[in-house]
Amino acid sequence: MALRINYNLAASAAQRGLAASQDSYAKQAEHLSSGLRINRASDDAAGLAV
Repeated sequence: MALRINYNLAASAAQRGLAASQDSYAKQAEHLSSGLRINRASDDAAGLAV
């Protein structure tokens, strides 16, 4: 019995790109909906400390 494993590299790359776009969209939507310049420490650590 032979086991065949297929891997679609193009589909995997497209999925990674879509996930990155969705993450970026979610971050921008959070900024727009909150009205704040800094929502998280990762946005501007120095600005958050001040």
